[in-house]
Amino acid sequence: MRNFSCFTARVEEPLSTADVLPYRKFVSTSFYKEWATPQGLVVSLHTMLDKSATGGAAFVVFRHARDGLVDGETRRRVRLIVPHVRRAALIGKVIEQKTAEAATLADTLDGISAGMLLLDASGRIVRANAAGQAMLAKAEVLHAAGGRLVANDRQSDRMLSDIVASAEDGDVALGIKGIALPLNARGSERYVAHVLPLTSGARRRGGAAYRAAAALFVHKAALDDPSPLEAIARVYKLTPMELRVLVAVVQVGGVPEVAGTLGIAETTVKTHLGHLYEKTGAGRQADLVKLVASFANPLVA
Repeated sequence: MRNFSCFTARVEEPLSTADVLPYRKFVSTSFYKEWATPQGLVVSLHTMLDKSATGGAAFVVFRHARDGLVDGETRRRVRLIVPHVRRAALIGKVIEQKTAEAATLADTLDGISAGMLLLDASGRIVRANAAGQAMLAKAEVLHAAGGRLVANDRQSDRMLSDIVASAEDGDVALGIKGIALPLNARGSERYVAHVLPLTSGARRRGGAAYRAAAALFVHKAALDDPSPLEAIARVYKLTPMELRVLVAVVQVGGVPEVAGTLGIAETTVKTHLGHLYEKTGAGRQADLVKLVASFANPLVA
């Protein structure tokens, strides 16, 4: 029926077809003859549930010929029902919006190249993005055991467990920007995990909803983007050779491997490492890996 007068009615106010169009004209329309009559319908009662400049939702009751036209009792009953129908429709709308927001967020997280895992305080996996699931499946650096996240390296696993357990205390324990932890993978590759607490401030509500105490971001400790290197060199006043050694330490590991990669003597590597320790305040190679990762950390504003 091409009659939009019901959209001008007040929300929750029942409006009969006869209220907007003389009934004798209504029964002469093609809509009545071709659609309503074959089904035995004689009139309808529209009630707006919600409306805006771009659309609206209505609750429509059709009256059968055996029930007659709309009367006062029909309107009274509809007025009793409509608030509940409207409430259900609005709740459904909110759920739909939240579902769309959640789906958008999930798609966004799945688009992150770093593995992201939400963990409760015991280390159980609440959720993982696509990269995180792939990382668990490969089990090169992390794997799941009984639903709990486990680092392949025992020392790293103990540290990770302690950090995640501390996340229940929120920013007091880990700081608002979280904490970074170097991880050893099978083979020569190195990874870095960034643990962000979800149990303080505005994050407390989100964390409670998902039982998550911490968000864990894991990525390879490799620097394809030159901008972090430039920042590191500038901050710590590194020479070009010291920077090359630093990058090699992150990418390939120990002194012999760095020496072979750069084509220099191991003693030369050790000399540059000493300079790096002095300039950065690091005490070991793992600290250098952690330092470099912090410059590439997407969580740091």
